[in-house]
Amino acid sequence: MTGPEPTTSGAVGPHEAHSARAPEPTSDGPRATHPARYAVGMFGTSIPINMIKGSLILFYVDLLGLDVRLYGIVMVAYAIIDALDNPVLGYLSDRTRTRWGRRRPWLLVGAPVLALGTIALFSVPESLEGAGLVVWFAAFAILCEASDSMINTNYGALLPELFPHERRRAVANALRQGFQLLALVVSLALTPWLTTSVFGTEQTTEGFTVTAILYGVLACAVILYMSLGVREDPRAVHARRPPFLPTVTAILTNPRFWQIGVVSACYLSAMGLVLTGVQLYVRYSLGLEVAYALYLQGVVILATVGFLAGWATVVRAKGAPFAWRLSLVLLAAGFVPLYLAHDLLTAILAGLCVGVGYSGMLASNDLVIARVLDEDTAVHGAHREGVFLAAFGFFGRLAGAVAGLALASLGALFGYYSGDDPGTRADTAWRVYVCVYPMLLAALGAVLSMLIKVPPNRREDPTSSAVRPARR
Repeated sequence: MTGPEPTTSGAVGPHEAHSARAPEPTSDGPRATHPARYAVGMFGTSIPINMIKGSLILFYVDLLGLDVRLYGIVMVAYAIIDALDNPVLGYLSDRTRTRWGRRRPWLLVGAPVLALGTIALFSVPESLEGAGLVVWFAAFAILCEASDSMINTNYGALLPELFPHERRRAVANALRQGFQLLALVVSLALTPWLTTSVFGTEQTTEGFTVTAILYGVLACAVILYMSLGVREDPRAVHARRPPFLPTVTAILTNPRFWQIGVVSACYLSAMGLVLTGVQLYVRYSLGLEVAYALYLQGVVILATVGFLAGWATVVRAKGAPFAWRLSLVLLAAGFVPLYLAHDLLTAILAGLCVGVGYSGMLASNDLVIARVLDEDTAVHGAHREGVFLAAFGFFGRLAGAVAGLALASLGALFGYYSGDDPGTRADTAWRVYVCVYPMLLAALGAVLSMLIKVPPNRREDPTSSAVRPARR
């Protein structure tokens, strides 16, 4: 199941069948967006959210003493809220019609909101504790997640529209994933060093506040730069506005959405656990200071950049579905040596094994999802990439709920409740959180991916039954 595969989408109605035959308009014209200008946006969108994912548990649970059970409840609650607001944001984006385009206004608004929310999340007043600390944490965690959803729904929806041909799309995706890895170096690898050695100490929170300010300003500037350089396809603006209920019904009844979405959820949840727990894995499982996470994360992320180039070649030679399935298998296998690591060197070597599978998913997962969007546009003749990606975002947001549940389980299974009450088995607790849980999720995703038929790229194939955008 590695070659071009037949589509199994629903039947085309009379209107679609009558209008089918004209190829989908492309944006690869004289005013096309340069792939690098679009891709750099991933650097800006990734910096604040990855600092949040990588440092939130350390900041609130280990330093401020928030009980893991309360943390888990908040994570589950904001995952539910985020799952509900994602389709609404996508729907509004698809229906937006302005002289500046459909997606750009949302990006220009979302960037400063995300920056301010990130700064507030890591600037907790010293007087807050108990219920007040929980409310502050919940309010700004939800604000950051909502603004991140606003940005990424619109940013992701631009990929299939700006780059309809798979080769050019693969270049843009590889570049943006490269920028994401660069952002990971900054927001994950450098963060432990900046927060605990440059701007603060191992036991204080001031370093997180200063770092959040730096990251927020940088991210906002990059997103604004990218947004102002995007050239949306003007013909998409004249397409009919997709109605809400029929659109939601079409998505929820599309088997591709559920099949590929569940696999994506397995992958994103696995990596979400790694990103949120690696600093405490270094502290408790390896017995090192948190600042040493710089070396573990930095080496692995930089190596992943090199792996990404190899995976891009695999995608071009064998197709995105093949790379997608293979990388899931390698990702699951990579967690075994990470569990067995006992010092920084063995952890770095094991992390490289995880990085091979992770880079493969970076190179292929979004391309597989984009094919589902292509198929929907070709079959139904409506540009609803925003709400479709927002619906896919529901599966990504499950990662927050999974992280919350996994963290809460550490108390019941291993006696770790917070930095103030770590119990006697904290080393095993964080090995399970960072290695065992992700391995099981990635293995489940790998098995499911083998059972799924991925549709072909319907935009770049001029013989496919693509449709003209309907008039308003």
